[in-house]
Amino acid sequence: MSEPCIISVAITGSVPRKKDNPAVPISVPEQIESTHAAFEAGAALAHVHVRDEQENSSSDPERFARLQEGIRKHCPGMIVQFSTGGRGRALDQRGSMLHLAPDMASLATGSVNFPTIVYENPPDFVRALARTMLEYDVKPEIEIFDLAMLYNAADLVREGLLKPPPHVQFVLGVKHALPVRREIFDFELAELKKVLPEATWTAAGIGRYQLEVNRWALEMGGHCRTGLEDNVRWDKERLAASNAELVSRVAGLCAEYGRPVATPGQARAILKLKPAGAS
Repeated sequence: MSEPCIISVAITGSVPRKKDNPAVPISVPEQIESTHAAFEAGAALAHVHVRDEQENSSSDPERFARLQEGIRKHCPGMIVQFSTGGRGRALDQRGSMLHLAPDMASLATGSVNFPTIVYENPPDFVRALARTMLEYDVKPEIEIFDLAMLYNAADLVREGLLKPPPHVQFVLGVKHALPVRREIFDFELAELKKVLPEATWTAAGIGRYQLEVNRWALEMGGHCRTGLEDNVRWDKERLAASNAELVSRVAGLCAEYGRPVATPGQARAILKLKPAGAS
């Protein structure tokens, strides 16, 4: 049997909700409800941001704590992954909730241009975040927006700042970063096997490219990310009705490619995470 596919759902993102995008969950109760529906549809991992009352991106540990508690209560075993992304948050805020010890957290290993901003990740900051994740036993998901980030991740493994085996996410389709081209995707995978041969990996396609990149990942034995963060943030005209709808679409693709949808327990085993509830 082919390896089960871990479906990750990015439920919210960091861009404020517009009046014409009511599907995006903003408040903590909305996020818990949306995550539960995605969990029921087959998602084993939730990538989460939180917002303040003005719908701005926030690093408020109390909000992260309530969201994590709700997901763990209503989605047994689901992997909780906090975002440490930089849109709207100062460097010194971005890891302020890691003491809550989520299962995972995102870690971009370099800076990159986004459509209207620079996503800033200086080397010293990246290493500090990696050390904090080590301290609280949080597994990083290495976000690869550009080729150098892959080699930076390999350096962090060699330095002992990332525990092997690492988990990598390739992000394709952000303007000014990695384009959605199959030859580039294949090259990135080939380089991953050279520099981090034990790594697990997933791939995310932004906006209109979600489905195409989902198919590439399934074909090549990787895992899939979907969700309204990637769909709405960059491609508003393609808004889906819900996160659950997007997860259901990927679950259907898994069947086409002969890949079972990973249960939370299987996802934890694949990613070398502790069983749910283990101290």
